[in-house]
Amino acid sequence: MITYFRQDGEKPVLNEKTDDRFIEIPLERITSIKTRKPPEKAPPREEEKPEKKPLDKNLREGIRLFRMRRWENALKGFLLIKPDNFSDEEKAELAYYTGLCYTKLKRYEDAPLYLEKVVSSGKDVMRSYQCRMTLAYIYIVTGKVKMAEFELKRLRNNGFESAPLYNTLAYAAYAQRQYKNAIEYYEKALDMDQDNATAMNSMGYILADTGIDRIRGLRMCRKAVEYNPRSPAYLDSLGWAHYKCGNFDEARNWLSRAAEIAPKEKEIKEHYSIVIRGKP
Repeated sequence: MITYFRQDGEKPVLNEKTDDRFIEIPLERITSIKTRKPPEKAPPREEEKPEKKPLDKNLREGIRLFRMRRWENALKGFLLIKPDNFSDEEKAELAYYTGLCYTKLKRYEDAPLYLEKVVSSGKDVMRSYQCRMTLAYIYIVTGKVKMAEFELKRLRNNGFESAPLYNTLAYAAYAQRQYKNAIEYYEKALDMDQDNATAMNSMGYILADTGIDRIRGLRMCRKAVEYNPRSPAYLDSLGWAHYKCGNFDEARNWLSRAAEIAPKEKEIKEHYSIVIRGKP
C-alpha cells in the first residue's frame, strides 16, 4: 500500500498521510535538508541588524489561529486583511500562511497562487523549499503528477536534497509506473535518512508487488513495521509482501491486523479479500 505525507508512514508514497491525508512535510518546520549551494554571505553582526518591525496585529492573530490548527478561522482573518501598507515581510507572511490554510483545508485550487508568491519573492530560501514541496503535494493529489515532478526536480537541480523530496519524487515515478526510477529515489531517501520508514515501506511494497525482488521487499516491509507496528499501511504492505512470496498464513495474519486497525481502508480490504479467497 502506498502513501503520501505523514510522520508515521505508509505505502508507496509521497511521504505519508497526515490528518489531511497527505502531508508528511511538517508545514511549520523543515529539517534534514542538504544543499549543494555555496553558503550565502554572512549576515551583519548582531549590533548592525536593524530593529525588526512587529508584524501587523491582524496578521499576528491569524498566525496564532493557524498554529492552533483553527485553519478556517485563520483563513477568514487573512482574507479580510488589506495589505496595501504592508512591508514586504508582512506580504510574504500573509501569502505563506494563506497558502498553507488553503492546503490544510484541501482547497487545492486556491493554494498555489499564494504559495507561488512566496517562491517568486525569493526572500526566504527555506520557505521557498517548503512551498515548492507543498505545491508538489498539491499537484500529486490533484492528479498533476508531471507538474509535481517539475517542481521537485527544479528544487533538486537548485541544490536542495532531503528524504521527503526523494520520497515525493519516488511517488511521482510510481504513479507513472516508472518502478525502477521510484526505487532509485527511495534508495536516495534512505541514503539521507536510514531510518526513514516511509521509504522502507514504499520501496518494500513496490519490490514485492512488482516482483522485482520479493525477498528484499519483504525484508524492507518487515523493517518498516518494526519502526511502527501500529501503522495499518505498514501492516498491509507486510501482509501483501508475504502473499507475493507465497507465505499465505503470514499474509492473512498481517492483513487481518491491518484490517482491524483500519477496517474502512479500501486497499487493505481488497488485499485481505484476495488472500482469504486464496487467489494466486
